[in-house]
Amino acid sequence: MATTVSPNQPRTRSSLRASDRASARGRAVQASRDAEYDLLTAALIGATVGAGLTYLLRRGPSGRRPVSPVMLGVGRGAAWAGRHAGRAGVAGARWMRDQGEEAWDRLPRRKIQRELRHYAGRAREAMDDVVESELRDLRRAIRRQRKRLGV
Repeated sequence: MATTVSPNQPRTRSSLRASDRASARGRAVQASRDAEYDLLTAALIGATVGAGLTYLLRRGPSGRRPVSPVMLGVGRGAAWAGRHAGRAGVAGARWMRDQGEEAWDRLPRRKIQRELRHYAGRAREAMDDVVESELRDLRRAIRRQRKRLGV
């Protein structure tokens, strides 16, 4: 925790020019807004995924789950493939394997990996910023309470 929290040392106003202070303030405000939007985006994505899964796995008025027809269809398809594997199934399986390999080769895996790392890094930074801000606020509140109590 000590490595993520920067020391609380105020900078003297005389050492900064007015334009430097204004640009630094603007950057800080922009970074704060970006962090808020990143956190909001992550929360909305989580809520959307959670709502979608809840909708798929809930029981409807009939007592069945909405995803049940899809699963029945998948089961029928698997059963059909198992019955027909002896005849044309081997050639079909080879064709599917070849198509799958081509599709796998066309996937931009490195780009996806970079993007996911980037998103995870930004989310980590946003969470660090929020935790740091909360710690700062808690320290201030503790100082206020101690001052009020005379400790």
